[in-house]
Amino acid sequence: MRTFAPRSCAFWLRAASAPLVLTLAMIPAWAGAAFAHAVAEGDKGYIQEITGVHLLPFVYLGAKHMVTGYDHLLFLAGVIFFLYRLQHVAVYVSLFAVGHSTTMLLGVFFGWNVNAYLVDAVIGFSVVYKALDNLGAFQRWLGVQPDTKLATVAFGLVHGLGLATKILDYEISPDGLLPNLLAFNVGVEIGQLVALAAILIAMGYWRRTPSFLRHAYAANVAMMTAGFVLIGYQLTGYVVSA
Repeated sequence: MRTFAPRSCAFWLRAASAPLVLTLAMIPAWAGAAFAHAVAEGDKGYIQEITGVHLLPFVYLGAKHMVTGYDHLLFLAGVIFFLYRLQHVAVYVSLFAVGHSTTMLLGVFFGWNVNAYLVDAVIGFSVVYKALDNLGAFQRWLGVQPDTKLATVAFGLVHGLGLATKILDYEISPDGLLPNLLAFNVGVEIGQLVALAAILIAMGYWRRTPSFLRHAYAANVAMMTAGFVLIGYQLTGYVVSA
């Protein structure tokens, strides 16, 4: 996997300044979602009113959550940032899917009561971790390259637990629970494929331009900054809600 060579402190300050300003400017837009940490009220009300098997609505809800889940998409973008071959993309995305599907299904089916803010803080950390990995930070700091596949599965498990907290927030009826959960998971995978296709198309065009390697540093610094912002907001939400 491609990583970057060490650069000077001045370079890092120049690379980080623009994305940091942009990220800070976006903080007010993220604040509501971070503190609310809830599904759309209309969706929640609908799910609370129905009982039995409703496959299509749950497929829709799963796809909607993944496509609008900026934390999941940031991590996914980081995972595929330097993957140029489709077979490599397929391997890593499959590992991520196995991880998040496992804990999502088990978490909801067995009613794992995990604090949603803390889980989302760890998801924010996963974005930071992946950006640092892309920047080659672990090789410089530790002298070794962590197993990227193992990390993808591990963080996939955490992302799945985050999905489980969202579904539990629906207060879903136990009648038809397993089929509805499987339908939701199918929707998540559909949404992931749609989002992945959009990311790959955009990345494909960008990689053909001379600016890709010049701005790849800044892109990963921006990603890391966004991860730290997510961590901060989720931990603040945890403190406020305590």
